[in-house]
Amino acid sequence: MTEKEKMLKGEPYNSRDAELIKMYHKARKLLKAYNMLDSELGQERERILSELFGVKGEGVWIEAPFFCDYGENISIGSHTFVNTNCMFLDNNTITIGENGLIAPYVQIYTAKHPIKASDRIVKNGSQSSYITSAQAVKIGDNVWIGGNSVVFPGVTIGDNVTIGAGSIVTNDIPDNVLAVGNPCRVVREL
Repeated sequence: MTEKEKMLKGEPYNSRDAELIKMYHKARKLLKAYNMLDSELGQERERILSELFGVKGEGVWIEAPFFCDYGENISIGSHTFVNTNCMFLDNNTITIGENGLIAPYVQIYTAKHPIKASDRIVKNGSQSSYITSAQAVKIGDNVWIGGNSVVFPGVTIGDNVTIGAGSIVTNDIPDNVLAVGNPCRVVREL
């Protein structure tokens, strides 16, 4: 099994594997071009996003700057808007539905590490490496995630959800609710 296959299955993997590093560098080149591009060059923006993402629906708008690890593990549904300075760590899949609103500085993480340092750090002489695994994140249709929110690995956010600004989403959120806080909790149905 390749390191990429391990990564996408949620198993510990070597993030410095040659195939993953190649994907990383490709994404960095595309992100650099995208983030430096004149905002009026719509066709070029579309081309770069289509090359970067695994799936990009019609009418997706990503404000620059935007950051991700690989890009190809990201699927974004039609007419979703991602505001400035968002960071999507797509070590596993990130799926965002249609008509989403992702506010500035939202961070979506799929990568995780063991909590205990002795389980996390592997020493090889003078070198250290880190145990990493990743879990998919799924965000439904018609979801608004407020600014400065963080979505943790393995979380599913249902359809028609509003996540309040500054929330730390550590657990699944069901359909049709307003959820806020740290940790993010449902406060009412919508």
